[in-house]
Amino acid sequence: MTAEPRVLSGRYRVDELIGRGGMASVYRGYDLTLGRDVAIKILKRELAEDSAFRTRFRLEAQAASRMSNPAIVRVYDAGEDSEAAMDGTISHIPYIVMELVHGRLLKDILTEGPVPVADAVRYTDGILEALEYSHRAGVVHRDIKPGNVMVTDAGQVKVMDFGIARAVSDSSSTVAETTTILGTAAYFSPEQAKGEAVDARADLYSTGVVLYELLTGRQPFRGDSPVAVAYQHVSETPVPPTEVVDSLPRALDAVVLRALAKDPFQRFPDAATFRDALDAATDGKAPTKREVGALTSELYGPNPRQAAETARSLRQLSTDTTMKRTQSGPPVAWIWAGVALLAVLLISVLFWVVTIHPGSGVPSGARIVPDVAGLTFDQAKQKLAAEDLLADRVDQPDDSTAKGDVIRTDPGKGVSVAKGQQITIYVSSGPDVVAVPKLVGLTQAAAQQALDDAGLMLGAVTPRDDPDLAAGIVIAADREPGATVPKGTAVNIVAATGTVTIVDVTGWTVDDAKSAFGELKLTVTVQDDASCPAENPRTVRSQSIAPGEAPIHSTITLTSCSGS
Repeated sequence: MTAEPRVLSGRYRVDELIGRGGMASVYRGYDLTLGRDVAIKILKRELAEDSAFRTRFRLEAQAASRMSNPAIVRVYDAGEDSEAAMDGTISHIPYIVMELVHGRLLKDILTEGPVPVADAVRYTDGILEALEYSHRAGVVHRDIKPGNVMVTDAGQVKVMDFGIARAVSDSSSTVAETTTILGTAAYFSPEQAKGEAVDARADLYSTGVVLYELLTGRQPFRGDSPVAVAYQHVSETPVPPTEVVDSLPRALDAVVLRALAKDPFQRFPDAATFRDALDAATDGKAPTKREVGALTSELYGPNPRQAAETARSLRQLSTDTTMKRTQSGPPVAWIWAGVALLAVLLISVLFWVVTIHPGSGVPSGARIVPDVAGLTFDQAKQKLAAEDLLADRVDQPDDSTAKGDVIRTDPGKGVSVAKGQQITIYVSSGPDVVAVPKLVGLTQAAAQQALDDAGLMLGAVTPRDDPDLAAGIVIAADREPGATVPKGTAVNIVAATGTVTIVDVTGWTVDDAKSAFGELKLTVTVQDDASCPAENPRTVRSQSIAPGEAPIHSTITLTSCSGS
C-alpha cells in the first residue's frame, strides 16, 4: 500500500527526492492551487530550531521571490510547515517553492573535468547576468558556487538559492560554524573568510573562483580543512590558469586574477564590468607573460600584516590544527620583516606627531566644501557662494531624497578645494517613475515580460475562475494602465484559472440546473432515463461532471427520469 503524499501548507504536494545538499533536500512537487510542477526545497531540521533563523529565512526568500530574470531560478513562495514527533513536540520545517528546472547542476558538469573555454565563458556570463540583475535589486547572493548553478537542457544558465546564505550567515557566530552549514569554504571571498561585512563584490570573487575551476578543472585554493582554505583565500597568491592548463588563452589570466583580488576595491566594480572584461578577453589581444606577472604583483603584492592578522583571527575561530599550504606564499621571514617595518613606521609616526607644530588652519587659497545635503539648490548655491565656490546643478532621480533637495556634491563635503572651484550639486528629481503597461488580456508570461520591459516587477498572482478566459490570462491588475509608479514597483494581478466550479445540482429542476450552468458558459445536454417515472417538473437525477473544478466551455450532461 502506497503512503499518501505529503502536502505542505495544504497546497504543495511533495513528490520524489531530486537533490540533496548541505542545507536542504530538494523534491519534485506540485502546486495544487495553480496546477503546475514546482521544485520544493525543505531546509534541514537543525537549521529550523532557531526562530531568528526562520524569520530571517522567510524575509530573504520573500526578497528573492521579487526577482524575475531568465538567469535566476524563480522563487514562487516560502513557508513553514510543522510536524509532530512521537513525544508530542512540534518541529518547524521551513521550505521554499521554486521553478522546476530541467537540467544539470554545474557541479555535476565539473566532475567530468575542465570544460571547453567557450562553455566556461558562457556559463560564467550566465552567472554574471543573474548577479547583475540581483545586485541592482539590492540582493547579494553570498554563496555562488557550482552547486547553486543549473544548466538547463537548452543550455540556459540559472542561479538559485538567493538569500539563503544570508539567512544562514546571520544565524552563525563564527567562520567555522558558517562553513559547516554552507558545506564548503572553497568559494568564499576573503572578507567572508575573515567574518567581515560583504557586498556585491564578494559574489564577483566567488564567480572568479568558479571561472577558475571551469577553466582548469580545479579550485585555486585547496586544503585539508575549511579553515586552511579560508586562510589561503586571504593570504595566498593564485596560480594563473595558464600555468595549470597551458593551452588556455592568456587573456583570461588577467580577468581571473582581477576577479580574485584580495582587496574588494581592486576587483571589478560590478557584474556588468566583469562581463565586459570576459567578453573582451575572448576577442582581444592576449597580454604577455610579463604583463600578467605585473598584474599579479599589483593585486597580490606581499602584505605580511594582513596575513598575520588573518592567521590570528582564524586561530581564534577554530581549534583546527590541520592547516596546510597548497600554494606557495610569503615565508615566515616576510612576516617578521613586516612586523619590524611596522614597528619602525609606528615609531616614526609617533615622533612626527610629538614634534609637529600645529598649522594655522586652512590655507588662504583653499576652501572646504560645506555639507549642503537636504537643502534646496538655491540654499546650497548660497552656502557655496559664501565660501567663494561656484555651483553647477545636475538633476537625477533618487528614491530617498525629496524632489528639489540636494543629494550630494562632487567633490564631497569636507574636501579641501581651491577658491573659486566649481562644485557639482546633484539635485533629486524624485523617484525614477515609469508607466504601468496594459496587462489585462495578456497571458501571465506576456504580462511578466511587459513588466520587465517597463522596469517593474510582478507581485502576487491571485487565481480566479472566469467562464470565458483560458488559464493564465490576466483578468485585472492593481495598477491602472498608464499610471506612473516608481521604477521597481511590484504590480499584483488576478489571473484566470481556466476552470469553473461545478456545483451539485442533483434534485434541482432541469431548468434551474440549465440556467446555472449556462451562466458558467457550459454546454448543457439533457438525457432521458426511462427506468424511473417522470416527474413534474422534471428534476436532475445525476450529472456527468462531479462537483469541483472543470475546464471552461465543458459539456455537462444532466440525467432526468422519463419513464411512465
